[in-house]
Amino acid sequence: MKREKPKYKKIVDAAVSIIAQNGYHQAQVSKIAKEAGVADGTIYLYFKNKEDILISVFQEKMAVFADYVKEILEMDLPASDKLYKMIENHFKVLHDDRNLAIVTQLELRQSSKELRFRINEVLKEYLTLLDALLREGIDSGEFPADLDIRLARQMVFGTIDETTTSWVMNDQKYDLVELAPRVHKLLLSGMKG
Repeated sequence: MKREKPKYKKIVDAAVSIIAQNGYHQAQVSKIAKEAGVADGTIYLYFKNKEDILISVFQEKMAVFADYVKEILEMDLPASDKLYKMIENHFKVLHDDRNLAIVTQLELRQSSKELRFRINEVLKEYLTLLDALLREGIDSGEFPADLDIRLARQMVFGTIDETTTSWVMNDQKYDLVELAPRVHKLLLSGMKG
């Protein structure tokens, strides 16, 4: 599988760096190849085109978020604590990889309608896991039985996403991870209220 090949990973990581520095539209495949230390043609062994690189970047990086949420769901913790861990992890991954934060929060948003549709497909797994976490909270009695899971999911993901975008727009000047407790508290009060 191509995901396990070292060159594939190098290209994905190089793409994050080049897209963050230059913007998606100015990020030339040749620059990505140079950053990855591979020949231009090598990129086309793994990717159809630049759009495919961007989608692959998102798939690879969203897998990191989704895999961690799967681990969280297995933990013997109340749903509200799992929600906190999810928020904290989301912030930590992006705080620790500032180029990735620029790509996910800014560059992916400027893409074509077709590309955004493909991005939403990738996001589905993460949101499905969030639904499972919310359902667990309802089943345990932590969250209200009449909680609208779809609306709660939009509220949780939207808040995490907008908080991150605001941090990126403010040149990442403060510690994003430090906001996790306050975001968690606001979201919990919104769901229980």
